[in-house]
Amino acid sequence: MATGTLTQAYRHEPVMLQEVLDTLQLAPGAVVCDCTLGGAGHSVHMARAVGAEGLLIGIDQDDMALAAASDRLDREAPHTPHRLLKGNFGDLDELLCSAEVPGVDGILFDLGVSSPQLDIPGRGFSYHEDAPLDMRMDPGNNPLNAAEVINTYTEADLARILRVYGEEKFASQIAREICRRRQKEPIRTTGELVDAIKAVIPAAARRHGHHPARKSFQAIRIEVNHELEVLERGLEAAVRWLNPGGRMCVISYHSLEDRIVKRLFQEMSRGCTCPPDIPVCVCGNVPVLDVITRKPLVASAEEVEGNPRARSAKIRVAQRI
Repeated sequence: MATGTLTQAYRHEPVMLQEVLDTLQLAPGAVVCDCTLGGAGHSVHMARAVGAEGLLIGIDQDDMALAAASDRLDREAPHTPHRLLKGNFGDLDELLCSAEVPGVDGILFDLGVSSPQLDIPGRGFSYHEDAPLDMRMDPGNNPLNAAEVINTYTEADLARILRVYGEEKFASQIAREICRRRQKEPIRTTGELVDAIKAVIPAAARRHGHHPARKSFQAIRIEVNHELEVLERGLEAAVRWLNPGGRMCVISYHSLEDRIVKRLFQEMSRGCTCPPDIPVCVCGNVPVLDVITRKPLVASAEEVEGNPRARSAKIRVAQRI
């Protein structure tokens, strides 16, 4: 694929860009880290905000994204130094150590799954294309693929994953049908999995809303890539790396992610929890974060109309004390 085509593929509109810039409050000379670089939609503007004396660090596990982002930053923010790192933000400690920075003034997580690689049929993410069941974001470092989940997990575990990660109300029926079919022969392709899902979702439910396999595919992708565990590790590391007064901005797109962000912010902003009648604190709790957004920010109606990806986006922001 030509570089121009590659860069064009990553030119999705950054979600809630102005809210990100307003809440991060980046000053010239600051060090900012985009933990979900993609095509640098947010990063270009953050790089401009920190200027020639600042530094932009970008992290992505996708080689295509890193190449597209590098081209765009060179072209649209040429005066700001940038350091692009291949990796998963769950390994943020190691990545920022390799960047040799003492601390960071601003950190962004945009948790939307938007990589054009997800649209490549051979990767097995799409329920619109028949392909081998894979769904690994980083195949070279992850031995678990979707085929193994579908064909080896117990019915109870499959139902739990579909219910918890996909919020799929027909989770038990889908899990039972998967197990019934795989007894005859393994389910090897996305098309075979879609057929199994469609077979048990009532016709009335299939006529309304999204594709009937959407929630199940989301759930399996989260399981394969350990997305929620990775998010918790990444958020905890980000707090450690924030300089005093530095801010962290997280854009989430479904309730599972948002609950993790909200809980972490609450826990790290909590001070002493001792009963009020105890004269001296014995719990030792000291607040680390100040939560800036008591309620999450959401996109305006105008943005949603022009950029449908923003419809489910929620922003939460916290500042290091």
